[in-house]
Amino acid sequence: MTNQSTLIIDDFSRTSGLSALGTQWRGFTDRVMGGVSTAVSGIETVGGRRALRLVGEVSLENNGGFVQVALPLSADGSPLNARAYAGIRLTVRGNGETYHVHIRTTSTLLPWQYYQAEFAAGPAWTTVELPFDLFAAEALEAGLDSSKLTRIAVVASKKPFRADIAVSKIEFYR
Repeated sequence: MTNQSTLIIDDFSRTSGLSALGTQWRGFTDRVMGGVSTAVSGIETVGGRRALRLVGEVSLENNGGFVQVALPLSADGSPLNARAYAGIRLTVRGNGETYHVHIRTTSTLLPWQYYQAEFAAGPAWTTVELPFDLFAAEALEAGLDSSKLTRIAVVASKKPFRADIAVSKIEFYR
């Protein structure tokens, strides 16, 4: 890692569709496990900014309950060492609901294992900082090791609602 005060994960400025890390965002829902939630995601202009937008319906039917967009943090699957940074900063705009950032590491081997932190996304563009020590383990006992990050996701989950969130920038910050 360099001595930069931030490391941009994505600012959605590239026309190639690739993140600043050279990887691609992918949307998916609880349908991968039999749920019925629906979502669409893509890069579009929202409130005058290029952003990743996730829109969908979160349903708890059939043991479901999530929609998300996820990004591998390296093209070759190797972990990204973010230990030099304090956390994740996002610039977001949404529909007033609570959303989550999920982080996966080399220790999250099962699909239901991740580290999460929540944030609110209101109708105005807002910058949110999520320190790594705020991320809680889900189905894991070990705390988050920020030197072994493999994937990051923006997630709408845990209750039935209409998700509508846009992210114009996401980065690690000191």
